[in-house]
Amino acid sequence: MGDSRETFGSNAFVTGYPIKHSRSPLIHGHWLRTLGLAGSYRAHEVSPDDFPAFIAALKNGSSGFVGGNVTIPHKETAFKLADRPDELSEELGASNTLWLQDGLLHATNTDGRGFTANLDERHPGWNRTGRVVILGAGGASRAIIQAVRDRGIGEIHVVNRTVERAQELADRFGKQVHAHRMAALQEVMQDASLFVNTTSLGMDGEAAPRIDFSPLAKNAVVTDIVYVPLKTPLLAQAEEQGFPIVDGLGMLLHQAVPGFEKWFGKRPVVDEALRALIIADMEKH
Repeated sequence: MGDSRETFGSNAFVTGYPIKHSRSPLIHGHWLRTLGLAGSYRAHEVSPDDFPAFIAALKNGSSGFVGGNVTIPHKETAFKLADRPDELSEELGASNTLWLQDGLLHATNTDGRGFTANLDERHPGWNRTGRVVILGAGGASRAIIQAVRDRGIGEIHVVNRTVERAQELADRFGKQVHAHRMAALQEVMQDASLFVNTTSLGMDGEAAPRIDFSPLAKNAVVTDIVYVPLKTPLLAQAEEQGFPIVDGLGMLLHQAVPGFEKWFGKRPVVDEALRALIIADMEKH
């Protein structure tokens, strides 16, 4: 007998507060169409006060959803309310992907896997390095630190305006992670083969400080988790200085893959058609 999801379709969601600018419905809608699957994936704006009730309805089946994505500001609460968060979520204290299985609500965090999958696709061999520099110590940097550490990177330097926040991440993720204040940026960039911006610098066309990338190793790759604009000011600077760059759009696309497979029973592919669809939508707004 075939999977009943193929016959009747599953319903999944993305929720946040606000959520109207989410491109996740475009991504999952594209996969549902191209794979010929019945089902739906829609955005649902849920306030923090209403979120526990939303999760309760998911758990008891009254919502009609098989699972969904969770974004700001609900990731930490989603982790706490899940019945079976996995090890990635446990360490991060946050979940972005939920699914029902055997009557329990399971949770994971796919942000880190999305980040590394994007680099694997756009710059294969990026992980043949001993040293990574991560700019910023906010929530977005946690999954990235975890992911590059789990790929075997031995030296991860987190640089932040407030060194105490960087130190919190070093304490959380182990002895490979080192905390620094901004004044040390040029020094810790020495011979690093990967530079990651996890801050909002340059988002939506805002100005970004000038960074001298010359201390990096020859052919080091520079990447940014911001994808609006696609080529951020920091990426433009790195490219001008002769370094290969990887934009942040692929992280958004690749992090969506595991959830889709859980909810709809097929593993989707991140391809140029999907990328072009999202870029076209970005150019309209």
